[in-house]
Amino acid sequence: MARAMFEYTKTVLKKVSFNVELFCKELNKATERLLPYEIEELRIWLQQYISNKPELFRCLAIVK
Repeated sequence: MARAMFEYTKTVLKKVSFNVELFCKELNKATERLLPYEIEELRIWLQQYISNKPELFRCLAIVK
């Protein structure tokens, strides 16, 4: 079940990445719901995903 939540989180983040505020809001919700090791995986995924989206860099502070 937990793995499904991690994959769902990535899907939601991809869909809302057009809006910085929504992206940060969903990322914040994800940190409340995911397990600690999943948050670390999410941080690694985020670094790769937002590498070409500089407007989303500020949201990375949520998972650090």
